[in-house]
Amino acid sequence: MSAVQPARRIALDVILAVRESDAYANLLLPVRLQRAKLSEADAGLATELTYGTLRRQGYYDVVISIAAGRPVDKIDPAILDVLRLACHQLLSMRVAQHAAVDESVQLAKTVGSNSATGFVNGVLRTITRSTVDEWQERALATAKNDDEHLAILHSHPVWIIRAFRAALAAEGRADEIADLVEADNVAPRVSLVALPGNATVEELDAYASTFSPVGATLDGGDPLQLEAVRTGRARVQDEGSQLAALALSRSRPIVAGERWLDLCAGPGGKAALLAAEAAVGGATLVANEVVPARAELVRKALAVFEPAPVVWELDGTTVGDDHAEEFDRILIDAPCTGLGALRRRPEARWRKSPRDVAHLSGLQSNLLNAAIAALKPGGILAYVTCSPHLAESKVIVEGAIKKWGSAIERVDTPAVLGTITESQLDLPESLHAQLWPHRHGTDAMFIQLISKAE
Repeated sequence: MSAVQPARRIALDVILAVRESDAYANLLLPVRLQRAKLSEADAGLATELTYGTLRRQGYYDVVISIAAGRPVDKIDPAILDVLRLACHQLLSMRVAQHAAVDESVQLAKTVGSNSATGFVNGVLRTITRSTVDEWQERALATAKNDDEHLAILHSHPVWIIRAFRAALAAEGRADEIADLVEADNVAPRVSLVALPGNATVEELDAYASTFSPVGATLDGGDPLQLEAVRTGRARVQDEGSQLAALALSRSRPIVAGERWLDLCAGPGGKAALLAAEAAVGGATLVANEVVPARAELVRKALAVFEPAPVVWELDGTTVGDDHAEEFDRILIDAPCTGLGALRRRPEARWRKSPRDVAHLSGLQSNLLNAAIAALKPGGILAYVTCSPHLAESKVIVEGAIKKWGSAIERVDTPAVLGTITESQLDLPESLHAQLWPHRHGTDAMFIQLISKAE
């Protein structure tokens, strides 16, 4: 193991943990890097190796199956992880071939048998005998249709390609599918939010965000170097998430004394922005999170406020029974597949399946109906998902409209965002807003404002 670079060793450890323990790379990798005390260059290498391998896993599996002469499900999972890591170096990075092959063989010794190391060496030697373009041509030749072609080329499961295509087609923009999945494979820049009343964009020493009036973007570096971030007055938060919270808080003027609810608040990012907005306007926020560990994260996220907002740990689907018509504004950032954040969580694309959509849609519908019951007459809520899948977004809203009839009404969400954003958002004519990585540079957030009749 002494011959293996620490960056490669850490990358493999994280990739193994993602597969074996359902670990989240974006949470585990920073911890491993901090413990290893790598140089900035080695930390950057470990990051690229980890995220790049996870993003391109599907494509690498096609290449490996061709080079190995067997399906990847017939290869020991740990050895397959070693091969994927090596493929990223050989096919997507400017890494010397001998270094990638030799160190991968050394890594294979730590997770497999002696015969497995010979297998790894043979497969990688086969890959090095052809060019990057030749391997892409061979891989794409296995596709049976356009969706499979895109799935291989941009390393997405076919079912996600089809779901994205359907969501874009609903906007009349199905031809943007290649741009979307290509954008999913580009690491996003660090986006910051300056909590109103606590920090300003100007003090963040970063570029003002394109759309969010309280957002900024870092070119690089550690955001914790900024004093406002260290003290919790500013946070790392995607610009799309900022717009989702602001759509609710700035949908109409705040009346002092209003009560707001963040129904699914964990881990607390949107709750912090809502709490800041509420404090400026004289409203109060209650944050709810049913999972105790996530509720603790919410408390930490809100600790900067004095007094800190109350945090409940209730089942959100019952809030309408226990707190009927109690809140003026409610955010439902519903649990979802997270297909809109594949740039940030590259492993999520391989973890999810259509079954997850079916399971979550029932919960999403129950949460929305409970929130409507907890909303005061004349109140407004925002239904938000970090997924553009139609079954998690438009279909859920349409179900609530059918159930509640004239008691609720869709609010023109793009019009509301138009009064908030710094630049013109490119949104099709609709009452909901769907943000996209390739079009807006944000996560694919779905936002629908709904008002309740007086």
